[in-house]
Amino acid sequence: MQLSALPSSLVATSDSSAPLILRLSLGAMILPHGLQKTLGWFGGYGFEGTMGYLTNSFGAPWILALLAILAESVGGVMLLAGLGTRLAAVGVGGVMAVAATQHWSHGFFMNWFGQQKGEGLEFFILAIGMAAALVVTGGGKWSLDSLFRR
Repeated sequence: MQLSALPSSLVATSDSSAPLILRLSLGAMILPHGLQKTLGWFGGYGFEGTMGYLTNSFGAPWILALLAILAESVGGVMLLAGLGTRLAAVGVGGVMAVAATQHWSHGFFMNWFGQQKGEGLEFFILAIGMAAALVVTGGGKWSLDSLFRR
C-alpha cells in the first residue's frame, strides 16, 4: 500500500448495515466510560483523577494514559459518527486488550452476582471482537467515512 492510499483506506467502507450496528453498539458502550474519565460523569473521577490513577497507581506513561482516555472519549464519538472508524476501533480495541490483562485472573464470566473479586474476560472479548470487525469492515452504512470514500 502506498502512503498516498493510506487516507482513503482508513475511510473505505461499504453500505452494509452490520458495521453500522457494530459501531453504534461499541460507541454507545465505550463513550460513557470515556465521559467518566474526561468529565467525571457517571461516577467517574474526571480527567485529573483518571490520569493520576493511570500514571501513579497503574504505572502507565502519561502519553499512554492520555491515549487511553482519548480512545474511550473521542473514539466513542468517532464510532457513533462513523468518522475515522478504523482508527477509533484500533484505539478502543487496544484499551480493551490492556484492560483484559488486568481482569484475566478473575476468570471468564462477568461478576453478575458479586461472588468474585472482579469482572471476568467475557465483556472484553466481545468489545475486542467488535473493534476488530470494525477495523476490517470500516464504518458501514450511514457513516461519515462513507462520505469521504468517494
